[in-house]
Amino acid sequence: MTNVLRIYRLIHDIYVLLDDGDRRTLDQFGLTISQYGLLMQLRDGSGKRLTTLSEQLLLAKSTITRAVDQLESRGLVERIVDPDDRRAQRVVLTERGLDICNKAHATHLASLQYRLAHIDGDTREVLDHLLTQLRSDLRADLGQRDDPSYPQGTSSNSFKDV
Repeated sequence: MTNVLRIYRLIHDIYVLLDDGDRRTLDQFGLTISQYGLLMQLRDGSGKRLTTLSEQLLLAKSTITRAVDQLESRGLVERIVDPDDRRAQRVVLTERGLDICNKAHATHLASLQYRLAHIDGDTREVLDHLLTQLRSDLRADLGQRDDPSYPQGTSSNSFKDV
């Protein structure tokens, strides 16, 4: 049986390597990974509330607010009154923001294609299936954290043996 810690470590190491490549790619556009993710969420043009962006990107609302503030200062996004609730705001891409987002997306995609080119078609399909299943299971797991049977640390020393 494969050690779950080894699988976790491999996934973590791959994430770190992909993250580093993404940072280098997006740095050309003056974007962080969080800012790029935020811009990509806004590409459809309808705009989104901060709370929705926070939920979709799995980032704290304060992190989203800070990213929106930074992007707004660069003229890439703007806040508008939400037509469904005048007390709320939506964040939308500006024309400049859409242009930067599209260019960053094309460059990011080319970077990914280059970095993952060594994975052949059959292996790519198997990997896609396995990772899709893992993502689905992990998302379902997010809702289980309040379940009393969910593994919890019992003290500050609970990681002594790890």
